Amino acid sequence: MARKIKEKVASTEQRKNKKAEFVLWMGPLLDALRALGDSGSPHEVSDLIARNQKLSDEKKEELMESGTPRFHNQVCWARQYLVWEGYLSSEKRGIWKLTPKGRETKLTEADGREIFKKWVAIHAAERKERQGVTKQTENTEIEESEDEKIIENSELSYREGLLSVLRRISPDGFEKLCKYILRVHGFENLYVTPKGKDGGFDGFGTLQLNPFVSFKVIFQCKRYQGTVSRAMVGDLRNAMIGRADKGIMITTGNFSEDAKREAVRDGAPPIELIDAEMLMDMMEKQEIGVKPKIVFEVDYNFFEQYM
Repeated sequence: MARKIKEKVASTEQRKNKKAEFVLWMGPLLDALRALGDSGSPHEVSDLIARNQKLSDEKKEELMESGTPRFHNQVCWARQYLVWEGYLSSEKRGIWKLTPKGRETKLTEADGREIFKKWVAIHAAERKERQGVTKQTENTEIEESEDEKIIENSELSYREGLLSVLRRISPDGFEKLCKYILRVHGFENLYVTPKGKDGGFDGFGTLQLNPFVSFKVIFQCKRYQGTVSRAMVGDLRNAMIGRADKGIMITTGNFSEDAKREAVRDGAPPIELIDAEMLMDMMEKQEIGVKPKIVFEVDYNFFEQYM
């Protein structure tokens, strides 16, 4: 009985730590953006936070059930709360930027927790209003576990749908899709190698930078849900020798930290790594397989001046 009680207490403590975890990155996120000159890409920011906080490779590579890296997902949600709070700008997709308010703000973990609770309450009130519930109860305790579930499930958005489709198409179909995406982004003379005769890569082509400079490129397509290893990156580099100036690896999964280090190892030809998130960014930029949709949201900070 005592053992079961201890296990229950430990399980409860783990859930509490998990619930609080994304709040931990709000202050470090603002610090990282200041260090980057007030703006940066999502991966620049999360990578700098990871370095500043000395996170282990295991922590950075931990995946959610959907196959999304948990740490980067948490940083993205920390960013969303900071946008709602007016510390970050949401004017340009793919670039995170401090507002004047955010530039001057330092946040502790306790500050982040208060921001979290504030917006849980706001969104709970919105949901009640949409459902036609007008009666408010006093001293309602915010159930953080419920909001954590909302946050996790919010990843089942259109991007989750897109990623699900990408992982369901056939391996041959994924290679052809990658070929099309590369062509749209400026590659020429693209060719997918026949099965059994690929020599360790799936295709090759030419990237024409200008009339005088071009690169021969080979590419490898990994329709994965998991993590691409260092060895796979090394294999692609070996296939490059004598065949191409540059290599590109595209996956619907993620790359291990060792794989990322191998891709830019000193003294070796660099390999460009395109993970699931970057792949979807490329598709969005050129509207490949996706259609833009205008969605309005309430700018709560705007109305604060009238309260």
